[in-house]
Amino acid sequence: MKYLAVTDLNLAGKRVLIRVDFNVPLSTAPNGTITVADDTRIRASLPTIRYVLQAGASVILVSHLGRPDGQEVAKYSMAPVGRYLAGITGLPIIISPEVIGEQVEAISRSLAPGEILLLENVRFEPGETDNSDAVSEGLARLADVYVNDAFGTAHRAHASTTGAALLIKEKAAGFLMQKELDTLKKVTQDPDHPFVAIVGGAKVSDKIGIIESLLQHVDELLIGGAMAYTFLKAKGIETGISLTEDDKLDLARNLMARAGNRIKLPIDHICASAFSETAPAHNSNIKIPSGFMGLDIGPKTIAAYSSSIRQAKTVIWNGPMGVFEMKPFSKGTFAIAEALVHATFEGAFTVVGGGDSVAAIVMAGMSENVSHVSTGGGAMLELLEGKVLPGVVALGS
Repeated sequence: MKYLAVTDLNLAGKRVLIRVDFNVPLSTAPNGTITVADDTRIRASLPTIRYVLQAGASVILVSHLGRPDGQEVAKYSMAPVGRYLAGITGLPIIISPEVIGEQVEAISRSLAPGEILLLENVRFEPGETDNSDAVSEGLARLADVYVNDAFGTAHRAHASTTGAALLIKEKAAGFLMQKELDTLKKVTQDPDHPFVAIVGGAKVSDKIGIIESLLQHVDELLIGGAMAYTFLKAKGIETGISLTEDDKLDLARNLMARAGNRIKLPIDHICASAFSETAPAHNSNIKIPSGFMGLDIGPKTIAAYSSSIRQAKTVIWNGPMGVFEMKPFSKGTFAIAEALVHATFEGAFTVVGGGDSVAAIVMAGMSENVSHVSTGGGAMLELLEGKVLPGVVALGS
């Protein structure tokens, strides 16, 4: 995927449309004031925004927020995000009540170098997710240059990620987009060995593509989360009432046959009789007793997985080891985070991606101590699976 970097463009005096990912969680104060609850994604785009401003351009920011499904939904307005952005940058932000149309076109034409315009939620437009010509053309009329800095939406062929980019002649990747792509290129094309991947989550069916892709590169693939019980059941091991995908047992057997001893499964578990934080937790060996469900990996598995991670030179983590949101079943996931940090300090290149994995390492307070935390779970998965990202392809078209 060939594309220019934002530093390759002459931006002086130009209007630059930057696709950012400001899809951030919001919170409502007792007085009804809505503000940003987690500004990680906003801060991740600041280097690109500041570079474009310093290059003498004006900036037009476009993002989605939530799932308004083409309707104007007040709780998904970008206005609180715009006010927050103004607060952390110290810069005035013009907030547009529209995404496209004559009014916002007039505002964009009046922008002076150094000014910032934030468009209303692009998903208020029903044609955004359909990549409609109307929305694509409306966005393209606002700017001279297009920059995509929203890796988290690069796997979506939407008007703001592909349609507008195809219509604007000058275009490039922002710093965040470039960092994400460079990181995943290193992992998939030139990893140092031993290369260990940790894959968790609920369903094998959700991770088939990434497992098959990673098996082309890794020395070990450590399986955790509920999906581990499908693999264990496929081997004829008792899994009690644990969540399993019985229609995927043959698939699991096939994956294990192809992987040989590179796929590692839990050898003990933390179990309970119900999916509840108050249900008494019990240790079990590899066999889960009747009437119990596995909700986390056990201490022996933690030790084995941690040992593999700490000896690795490249590590990628996607998916928790258990129900980490419930304290009795969080030790496995947080132990993996600790092992990743240890490996990083020892010189390994470590990458965390996927919503739950990112949430876990942030909750553990360790997100600053690994090599890279990806801002785009879905985009990262598709790139690891070998798929092309429409938002990146459009930058080179």
